Amino acid sequence: MNKLQTTFEQFLAATSVQIPVFTFIINLLLAALLAVILGKIYVLYGHSLSNRKALGRNFIMITMTTMLIISIVKASLALSLGLVGALSIVRFRAAIKEPEELAYLFLAIGVGLGFGADQAKITIIAFIIITAVLVMKSKLAGDSEDNNRNLHVTIYSHNPQKAGLDEIIEVLKRYCKGINLKRFDEQKEFLDATFQVEFNDSTGLNDAKSELLALNDSVKISFLDNRGVIS
Repeated sequence: MNKLQTTFEQFLAATSVQIPVFTFIINLLLAALLAVILGKIYVLYGHSLSNRKALGRNFIMITMTTMLIISIVKASLALSLGLVGALSIVRFRAAIKEPEELAYLFLAIGVGLGFGADQAKITIIAFIIITAVLVMKSKLAGDSEDNNRNLHVTIYSHNPQKAGLDEIIEVLKRYCKGINLKRFDEQKEFLDATFQVEFNDSTGLNDAKSELLALNDSVKISFLDNRGVIS
């Protein structure tokens, strides 16, 4: 048994390799650069309702940390086995509200994996193709959607009996060219609805706001737009 254990320990030690420092630094800087570019693309062409700038800033740390982990793990079989044990006791739960956020996070992790595996050329080529497709898709489809519904309106009501979803929609229909209900949460004493809309003009925006506030004293309105409320 002791001989077998000694042989296994020798095998683990033999599989350990030295990471070239210069190559590691170059790959780490390239990973950071692609993460910055990915963050910019996400801010400009993403359609998530959340704060895209805040999430985009995290791409750098996610990408570089992923590369660091993969670089260390591939250099030592013992460390890779230890990582499996560590992941079995560590639980990470991130509040991912929309699928688009998860897609960009996976791309950031994929870049880190590629550079960590020392596959810089393949990673860069794949990144260019994927981001080019994202930009083209956004320009062909996403931009037209934003032009038709250029404003996100979130309406909170602590008295749904007086200011319910039907009443809110009726008000928006009078002042908007298009209405798209993105999210709706309702409880006994609480209502939260998010719409993607296009107002006819700035006057319609103000009139709709005044009429919505007049529905109930507990109504609160939040406006969010990616490229400007009024072009």
